[in-house]
Amino acid sequence: MPAIVGVLISYLAGSIPSAYLAGKARGVDLRAHGSGNLGATNVARVLGTKIGILVFVADVLKGFLPVWILPRYLDSPNLELWAVLFGAAAILGHVRPIFLGGRSGGKGVATASGVFLALAFVPLVIAQVAWALVFYATRYVSLASLISAAVLPIAILTWWREPASPIFIASVMVAAFVFWTHRANIGRLRRGEEHRFVKKTNP
Repeated sequence: MPAIVGVLISYLAGSIPSAYLAGKARGVDLRAHGSGNLGATNVARVLGTKIGILVFVADVLKGFLPVWILPRYLDSPNLELWAVLFGAAAILGHVRPIFLGGRSGGKGVATASGVFLALAFVPLVIAQVAWALVFYATRYVSLASLISAAVLPIAILTWWREPASPIFIASVMVAAFVFWTHRANIGRLRRGEEHRFVKKTNP
């Protein structure tokens, strides 16, 4: 398989709008409800925790499966680099899904988690533990996501001690990207206006 085909497949997989489809199945356009974001958190707020969890799992798989499967079909000495590029394409698809006109996607946290689930399992677990601790202490999903994104490259560097590796460089870039997609949340956190997550039962 040509590597560029893997990049395209990864982008298309990432573009599958899980949250949008879940909302439409309930007759709701999530872009007009809650935060307006097509991510699992907004799904949980508007449609209930169970559906939110299903969308989260789907978004994780969009990042995990291309990175885990597609490199096996390449004839290249740079499989790690291509795996990273496949993951980047999946994240881009989630944030800018072609099936929704290249806009109105999610913020990329769940799909990035899937990518690093395939690339760096133990560091990802460490980052997810950090996410859980911050979330349960504060009930801010955005703050937990920011802390988790910052912890991931530190965990990768500590685990492998290879600052020149494509996986570490990708983790730094993803962390920066997560901070960029959460810039409005950061502003609300600084002003004390960010909404805490409140569990919603299914209607």
